[in-house]
Amino acid sequence: MRILVVEDERKIADFVARGLESAGYAVDTAESGGMALDMSHAAEYDLLILDMMLPDMDGLAVIEKLRNRKSSPPVLVLSARGTVDDRVKGLEVGADDYLVKPFAFVELLARVRALMRRGQATPERLQVGDLVLDCIRRKVTRDGEPIELAPKEFSILEYLMRNRGRPLSRTMIVEHVWDMDYDGLTNIVDVYIRHLRSKIDDRFPVKMIHTMRGIGYMVDVPERAA
Repeated sequence: MRILVVEDERKIADFVARGLESAGYAVDTAESGGMALDMSHAAEYDLLILDMMLPDMDGLAVIEKLRNRKSSPPVLVLSARGTVDDRVKGLEVGADDYLVKPFAFVELLARVRALMRRGQATPERLQVGDLVLDCIRRKVTRDGEPIELAPKEFSILEYLMRNRGRPLSRTMIVEHVWDMDYDGLTNIVDVYIRHLRSKIDDRFPVKMIHTMRGIGYMVDVPERAA
């Protein structure tokens, strides 16, 4: 899942970005409304976290411009403006949630996860064969046995399982899971896939993670993968 944090106060932006990355999300940051609109046009984001007071335009204007597009991600507003009128105005313009500064990161994370669930048509529990991923509790089991995954491992597996049967290139995986562009040289995806295989496939006779030669990787049951 990829999130854009729009905040001109660098300390706050870094604090939020680091926390979300630790929770397994890929995070980009923008320091102005114009930059946020350009970035949301160039890339597909699952959520925007938006400050109301930006140097070039009001956060409400950013929301209005986003909502004029054919499709736009959910928006969580962060603002020092905490009156009822401010919150109502933000929600009426099109914000999906409103959190007043200062805030506890645990509450921000809970709201992020709630908006992700609300904005997705995809199920909250993914299953391929006996491999089960709980998107809400962020737990994975194989044949009923719990499997501990690091945040990036979980994000890669979730992305693969949400696209069951569809080969995903290394470029697609990097751009979705990491805040970086694939340079054609990095083996970071292959390294993480090896880690996933060691936890998900090595101890089981049926293999779920498949290498698609010349393309990338795919999760599916063997009959369909063949």
